[in-house]
Amino acid sequence: MSVQAERRAAPPAKKGAEPRGPRAPLGERLLAWRDQHLYSFFSSLGRLAARRWATLLTVLVLGFAIALPLLFWLVFDNARELSGGLREAREVTLFLQPGLDERRAEAFSDELRRRDDVAAVLLRTPEQGLAEFRQLSGFGDALDALQSNPLPSVLVVTPRESGAAEDPPLVAAMQADTRVDLVQYDAAWRRKLSGILHFGERVVAVVAVLLALATLLVIGNTVRMDIQARSAEISVMQMIGASNGFVRRPFLYAGIWYGLFGAVLALLVVVVVELALAEPVARLVDSYAHRFALHGLGAGVAAAVAGASALLGWCGAWIATARHLAAGRPA
Repeated sequence: MSVQAERRAAPPAKKGAEPRGPRAPLGERLLAWRDQHLYSFFSSLGRLAARRWATLLTVLVLGFAIALPLLFWLVFDNARELSGGLREAREVTLFLQPGLDERRAEAFSDELRRRDDVAAVLLRTPEQGLAEFRQLSGFGDALDALQSNPLPSVLVVTPRESGAAEDPPLVAAMQADTRVDLVQYDAAWRRKLSGILHFGERVVAVVAVLLALATLLVIGNTVRMDIQARSAEISVMQMIGASNGFVRRPFLYAGIWYGLFGAVLALLVVVVVELALAEPVARLVDSYAHRFALHGLGAGVAAAVAGASALLGWCGAWIATARHLAAGRPA
């Protein structure tokens, strides 16, 4: 075979098969990565500002959707703190017979302290009870008109922890004792209160999950509409070699912006509600002699809400862009 025939039989060389150049240093790649993220960060914000009315409507929907579970949680958390002392109180209050003098009441309290199922006993004399009632009721002048003290001696008994759900045996024993006029032990009511608070906690969690899903869907649908409006631009970028990450990045930042703006609006709504209720709440606290205090949202809770909302926005935008990129790159 001649040399010319061998040349004609040899396969043609591939065009563009030039060897790849050396990879850029790590520092230059990090700078390029930073510049791309900064560009996507500010360009996404500029696109939201260019469609201010559409952005405002979306943020309003997100803000009220996030504010609703926040208000529920705030009410529940205050109720839980107010009822904490009531649920944890284990004392049995014994109102002794009116004819029982202080010496016999003290002997009765010593007898109870020797029981194995009793942790502590506190004796309140009729004089102490009258002084406490005078201080709390505000009827000092009316009490001065009394000829004698009508209050009996009171024993506040703290049972030992038994871990049982039923009433301690001490209650039944004191109800049968002739020296006791009345036994006050509201364990059943406290158990009902605990059940109500547990139900409220579950309701708050369910509402929060449902509205978080609504936030995710609202942001995802908004980003999807933005992708459809820019589908031609995305096709051009893909044809000239843009990666999926480069195409996805501005929409992910847009989702984060939607989540952050919605969280800020939700926190403002909660603050406005707190200011609107400040006066009646102050009157309520005054009527209870400042024995409890209500609290608002703390800085930690506000930061957690902003972070969770931004994460929901990122997830919604990721889902929307993933569906578009799954359709494939243009030929």
